[in-house]
Formats: sequence, C-alpha cells, structure tokens
Amino acid sequence: QVQLVESGGGLVQPGGSLRLSCAASGSIFSINVMGWYRQAPGKERELVAVITNNGRVNYGDSVKGRFTGSRDNAKSTVDLQMSSLKPEDTAVYYCYGGTYGETNYWGKGTLVTVSS
Repeated sequence: QVQLVESGGGLVQPGGSLRLSCAASGSIFSINVMGWYRQAPGKERELVAVITNNGRVNYGDSVKGRFTGSRDNAKSTVDLQMSSLKPEDTAVYYCYGGTYGETNYWGKGTLVTVSS
C-alpha cells in the first residue's frame, strides 16, 4: 500500500503562482510514476503532470509552459509549481502514484481556486 498526502492548495488571483507538494509513504519502493491530476466541477479528471522514476515528465496540454513538475526520489515527494494561473485552472488537484505492478494510488486532493 502507498499513501499520498497533498499540501499547498488555496485561493490565488489570476496570473499568480502556487506550489503543491505531495509526500508518499508506505511501499514507496513499488512506485514508478508520480504526479498530478485535476478535476474541475462537472468535468472528468485530467492529466496535469506525471514524472517517471528516471525523471521524464509528461504534461497535460492545457498546462504546458505554465506548470512545472518535479520529483525527489530520495524524499519520495513530488511537487507542482503552477504559474500564470487562470480561472480555468480551478480544480481539485490529486496526487497520483503508479506502481510497477500497475496499481494506481490517489491522494485525497487539495483544492486550488483561481479567482479575483
């Protein structure tokens, strides 16, 4: 089992920045991919950024050039630096962990609200 705990959500004005962090615990040796997904009201959950064990990052199209994902394997953490935030970035952001055995784990989510 893997536990994922997010932190760093909140209210930010359009054009602002915010940083999310996620810490993994439990069977961390089994984790291959870590990253972030988000779900806005009335919409499906979508990819934000995922990072493989060797550091390869895959971004969702809507956040490319604005968001930066990073991962610290030694600390079992994954961060998301969000810049140039837009109201449409408002969503619950979920930390994701995928294992080599293709089991998916999710955090409880942290709300990001972009509004003036």
